[in-house]
Amino acid sequence: MTPVWAWVLQGYGSLMNERGMSGRREGGLHVEKLRRYVTKALESVFDDAVLVRTSEVYTAPWVRMKCQFGCGWYGKSLTCPPHTPTPAEMRLVLDSYTHAILLHRNWREGRQDVSEFHDALLDLEMTLFFDGYYKALGMGTGPCKRCESCNTSGHCVRGDRARPSMEACGIDVFQTAQRQGLSLRVLTGREDERHSCGLVLVE
Repeated sequence: MTPVWAWVLQGYGSLMNERGMSGRREGGLHVEKLRRYVTKALESVFDDAVLVRTSEVYTAPWVRMKCQFGCGWYGKSLTCPPHTPTPAEMRLVLDSYTHAILLHRNWREGRQDVSEFHDALLDLEMTLFFDGYYKALGMGTGPCKRCESCNTSGHCVRGDRARPSMEACGIDVFQTAQRQGLSLRVLTGREDERHSCGLVLVE
């Protein structure tokens, strides 16, 4: 069975062929060109958007353990472990990029519905992709809820819109965000304000 994250990359390959994109960029990455996408993100639903080097995105084996022993979604979605990359595999993916846009929103109202966050993240990913950043790939927050139930023995039927969360791929979200000055903290109760983080990898 092909993991959903691999399926997404395969789908992007098809889109590239349809659009006639060569898959190569002249001259490498220009950080200043990426800053306008940070501005675009800030004009959307996000409270913070930070351009970071992928070396500043931290992975750790314990993150996957927290999914397995602490989250009721483990094994119930193709965007959750064990269907997602291990921390070691994710490190290899991160190291194949140079930059990422780290996204953050503080949910003061409507904190149970993060669909707006995911849709805005995907819009940013696709904008980057169609602007020539063919490796652009996003990761959201929390379990995917685009379907009432997930057929984990088959293929993702919403692979165009489904993305794994950062934590599902073994990324230490707290360390990554706090190192960038974002004010994440551990919740002290279910009524606390919720913080959501996402990431769009870009080359």
